[in-house]
Amino acid sequence: MNYPTVYTALPGSPIHLVGKTGQAVQISIHSPSQYICANREQILPDWKKQVSLWVVIVLQQSGYELVESTPEIETEKERLREKFMRFGCDVAFNLRDRNYLTDVIDPRTGYPLLSRPGKILHDDTAAVKALLRYPVIQNKCRVLIHPSWGMAVYPGILISQAPPFLIEWVIRSIAPLHGWKMKTED
Repeated sequence: MNYPTVYTALPGSPIHLVGKTGQAVQISIHSPSQYICANREQILPDWKKQVSLWVVIVLQQSGYELVESTPEIETEKERLREKFMRFGCDVAFNLRDRNYLTDVIDPRTGYPLLSRPGKILHDDTAAVKALLRYPVIQNKCRVLIHPSWGMAVYPGILISQAPPFLIEWVIRSIAPLHGWKMKTED
């Protein structure tokens, strides 16, 4: 029987995973961006200001560059959104069961799924740009440019009060349940 390995990494160090079809997934944990710090009460109005927050960035490699709007690309975006939401909710509920406020930001709307929505939305693309410094191009919607995947990247965001080592442990424990395994070095 394989038992999960507990890892401890520095916040911001990416976790590299790969899906059953070879799709790469990159997950990293960060201190919140200035935007989140400045607008926390308007994004997550029920969360108390005195608590520290961590932002989890989940980047999924897409089968298409997400620049145009075609039926295939929209289907791919919906598939990646659903995959993120299932994974994100499992992580969030696991951390909530441990009494840490955690929420998943819906990539389509920018609103939290598990908390009362605030007056302003969260912008996943802006968070990735601020925290990972990935370039963004302005198209009909803003598109990230990943250093390895180009414009074939779909971002998702979780926000949690849990400490980074626990977030990482939960991510690594739950990822295999979603068909994501640790990427082996080439």
